[in-house]
Amino acid sequence: MQRVYNFAAGPSALPLPVLEQVQKELLNWNGMGASVLEISHRSRQFTSVVEETIAMIKSLYQISDDYEVLFIQGGGHTQFAMVPLNLCVGQCGAYALNGVWSRKAFKEAQKIAQAKEATSVEFRVPKQEEIDVSGASYFYYCSNETVNGIQYHYTPDVGVDMVCDMSSEFMSRPIDVNRYGLIFAGAQKNFGPAGVSIVIVRKDLLGKASSTVPSMLDYKTYAGYLSMYNTPPTFAIYVAHLVAKWLIDEGGVAEMERRSIIKSNLLYDTIDSSNGFYFNQVEKQSRSRMNVVFNLENKALEEHFIREAEAENLRYLKGHRILGGMRASIYNAVSIEAVEKLADFMKKFATRYA
Repeated sequence: MQRVYNFAAGPSALPLPVLEQVQKELLNWNGMGASVLEISHRSRQFTSVVEETIAMIKSLYQISDDYEVLFIQGGGHTQFAMVPLNLCVGQCGAYALNGVWSRKAFKEAQKIAQAKEATSVEFRVPKQEEIDVSGASYFYYCSNETVNGIQYHYTPDVGVDMVCDMSSEFMSRPIDVNRYGLIFAGAQKNFGPAGVSIVIVRKDLLGKASSTVPSMLDYKTYAGYLSMYNTPPTFAIYVAHLVAKWLIDEGGVAEMERRSIIKSNLLYDTIDSSNGFYFNQVEKQSRSRMNVVFNLENKALEEHFIREAEAENLRYLKGHRILGGMRASIYNAVSIEAVEKLADFMKKFATRYA
């Protein structure tokens, strides 16, 4: 079997050793004579998986005991609602708007409370001095806009609790968790399969939700029951457990950042040296290392590009339906070799059609 070079934005590539271990253990997990898909989430064996995954996340990010690590169903869209439901006490959040996901989060928060714009920019991240959090209980931003290919390469300093959607850059570089009140990430971008989101929340922010907020939308519920108040997404957590082990074996988040810089530079150098055949509209200082978006100067060549790339086993490069063009998502599980293959194809394609 030949596996393709997978540049999908999410669900996205998983490390091959993780997939091979899933395959090996699928029918008889942990010597139990049953699949991990079939056992009780309250069994000692599965409880250990949850506890170990939390411990590995804390180790990888050097998270202090001031924080809880939670596993929640529903993806980023559910977090768009849970954040204001839990953190809007009197005042609500100020949102930095610079891409599809931050704007969706803001729209959802406006349904729940008086959320305000902290800033609104296009094709870049906002500068520190452009952010206005006056009258807000928290500042919300998306550190990597998957659709737009925009990433913060600095951590804002705003004087209120910060909430960050890190879905598509989770575990791709070191971060100082102590700078944040809450971080969340849908696993399907960079940490596992679809079905679970990881939430890292400072303990003093728990218990602030109104008594009318449903139990399953209250972070305190998850913290009080090891994220197992209900039946959790067991398979997704199990795979995230294996991904966390893989990350540690590979050298952790510092090594992931080193590889990400190499991979993204390969593609951006190819785009910038193409004499306009390819172009990227994002401000250079704001370019994403996770999602490289680009267009062809001649739009009529886009279908040829996709078709010929697929013939070379370079798959899932079509841009998001909102923006069009191309997008190469180069998450942790995407190898440097895969990106080298893509860069080489792009150069040859440009030579043929320039």
